[in-house]
Amino acid sequence: MERPSLDRVVIIGAGQAGVQAAASLRGAGYAGEIALVGDEPFPPYQRPPLSKAYLAGDFARERLFLKPDSFFREAPCDLRLATRAVAIDRAAKSVRLADGDDIAYSKLLLATGARPRRIRVPGVDLPGVYYLRGIEDVDRLRPELAPGKRLAVVGGGYIGLEVAAVAVKQGLEVTVVESEARVMPRTASESISRFFDEVHRAAGVHLHLHVSAEGFEGTTRVEALRAGRERILADVVLVGIGVVPNDELAREAGLACNDGIVVDEYTATSDPNIFAAGDCTNHPARDGTRVRLESVQNAIEQAKCAAQSMAGDPKPYRDVPWFWSDQYDLKLQIAGLARPGDALVLRGEPASRKFAVFHLRDGAVAAVEAVNAGPEYITGRKLIADRVRVDPARLADLGVPMKTML
Repeated sequence: MERPSLDRVVIIGAGQAGVQAAASLRGAGYAGEIALVGDEPFPPYQRPPLSKAYLAGDFARERLFLKPDSFFREAPCDLRLATRAVAIDRAAKSVRLADGDDIAYSKLLLATGARPRRIRVPGVDLPGVYYLRGIEDVDRLRPELAPGKRLAVVGGGYIGLEVAAVAVKQGLEVTVVESEARVMPRTASESISRFFDEVHRAAGVHLHLHVSAEGFEGTTRVEALRAGRERILADVVLVGIGVVPNDELAREAGLACNDGIVVDEYTATSDPNIFAAGDCTNHPARDGTRVRLESVQNAIEQAKCAAQSMAGDPKPYRDVPWFWSDQYDLKLQIAGLARPGDALVLRGEPASRKFAVFHLRDGAVAAVEAVNAGPEYITGRKLIADRVRVDPARLADLGVPMKTML
């Protein structure tokens, strides 16, 4: 009797993209086996609250988890936690795990995510220097954030500023060091950066711009940060200088990689039986360029796309990317991808703490940055998706309802 061929999707990475792919495979009617392998001891969970409400103690750990335990039983899905994949044998179509087990696949999805970029300066290994990416990172950092302590944050991006906002509200003395000339230099326009600069300073955060961290000092634990000519006293340090894609497994297997795992519009890698989704991918953008995005939206939608491809019903990934950041009572929502040379249109006044910046390219809306401005953000996403050309004067006029722009 002939042995039936294997029908199993193996997913490496039990994060937002991995669990979404498993759910979408079942939703698409895939009846084969699914194995979900994650190197953390926790079931799939959401990361955005970690640097915000979870760090502040306002968000219970149980609320982080994306699916109840019953999901994995009923799907069914073989969930393997605290298990690291160490090699891919493309010829044998199997994955070697750190415990020595081999798991065969018919299709493989790499949803390996990203990890914090490490800073390479003297003293980085001193106790009291932290990074923030997972639950355990926050659980170690939170007890350090006691009123009266001095926190130094290296990096003025989303993570750094979100942690700064939480810490200063909890009574810490907070200093942020950013090597660029403005905060959020890679994710926001100058006007948005300037607004959040003023907000943080008004809240009591000390911002040091255009200066790099050169080392940490201390005997038994960190006591100070050296940045330029300054010595900044610190009882605890958070380093948030970006992330790097976890593409080593793919590289070692001979898959094409370039700042992430290179995939096509259907999330396929250079091996037709291997797909990738989420923060680890370098994929085609709507404007024809290639990008690597770090966002929940991209992880979810790429995972859905990958599931369709693996289930035999491929559809191209064409979603408008979106991002957000919560700082104090402000919600920054961004949709689309801004480019140098975009024409900028300001709608509303920053002083009102409710405004938006639209990016126009060839007369059409290409991106929007909205601060506490839900209608501008929601309509902006639709304008971007439909490549709608707008009159800049009407767009800037608060008297013209956003819905009329469609």
